[in-house]
Amino acid sequence: MIFALLNFFLLLFVIANALTMPKLSRNLSSNHSIALHIPMRNESENVIELVEMLKTQSYPNAHHFYILDDNSTDDTYSLLSNAINGDERFSVIRGSEPPAGWIGKTWALEQLLAASKEEIVISLDADVRITSEALSRAVSTLDTYKLDFLSIYPRQLVTSFGQRMVQPLLQWSWLSTLILRVTMRSTNPSFAVANGQFFVVHRNALSGYQEVSNKVLDDMELARVLLRNGHKGSVVNGGDIAQCHMYSSFAELRTGYAKSLWKAFGSIAGTILAIAFILASGVAPIILIAMGSAWGWIAFEFIVLSRIISAFVTKGKIIDSLMHAISSLILVYLIIYSWRVRKSVQWKGRTL
Repeated sequence: MIFALLNFFLLLFVIANALTMPKLSRNLSSNHSIALHIPMRNESENVIELVEMLKTQSYPNAHHFYILDDNSTDDTYSLLSNAINGDERFSVIRGSEPPAGWIGKTWALEQLLAASKEEIVISLDADVRITSEALSRAVSTLDTYKLDFLSIYPRQLVTSFGQRMVQPLLQWSWLSTLILRVTMRSTNPSFAVANGQFFVVHRNALSGYQEVSNKVLDDMELARVLLRNGHKGSVVNGGDIAQCHMYSSFAELRTGYAKSLWKAFGSIAGTILAIAFILASGVAPIILIAMGSAWGWIAFEFIVLSRIISAFVTKGKIIDSLMHAISSLILVYLIIYSWRVRKSVQWKGRTL
């Protein structure tokens, strides 16, 4: 019964968010100037498509694209220069190596911040693709809800079975644990939720990235810092204007999660609690069903329904909701793997 009750509350949170969560504005006008910051390291496969996408942006006010080449060892820089082809809306910066106490991405973002001057700062990952009106709608959404920062969650594109099992858990996790309409009015750091793939913030709220300089989960930590400093922000489903294909294989996905999952729950104790929660909500119902318990079926139906609603809201694959137990087991494996390799994991050719 306890597992059914747990999953019932998760379902209630998902339903509440589906009915009340903040929506992207459709207003395309804005009075703000914006700086779009894109750090790039070894992104040769993304350069041309990214630049061509940015050239289609229809933001009505002053805007500029700042791209930092973070000491790439491939031909990212030369491809950038050729693709931009003199377009004055672009500035390309040759980044320096991270100083002591900084990791690559946060140092890149710090350099980009120093290079720009516009009112609104938007950071975008190189593998994110946005529609031509995305910047306008993002900034209008920030204004509509009178927020200081906004994390826009792209639709996560998945191709392999492993990606299909893991990636949808990202959106489901915040849909099932926080009521976004409530948390967006709070400055409690415990309510922080963010995705650095598409992050919008007022410059006057952002003093820099010093406080998250060595944080692997820089997006979540930045949201906590902003909230702690009295600024308000939230996450919004951005599937209509942005999409991201983060990983091309399960091996790449495993490496990506390895660099951050061991930090995601704060401590060993927090990790153990998280694993217990994942197993209780996702795997225990299947065990109970195998034992002939009706409560197992009830718990299973609640958790699957929560995943179905989450998939519908975020434009995911609804059929994958039925395999939540498999998703849970893979996630537990990734958490344990992350702890095991935490001191040696590399990303983009750097040891974190």
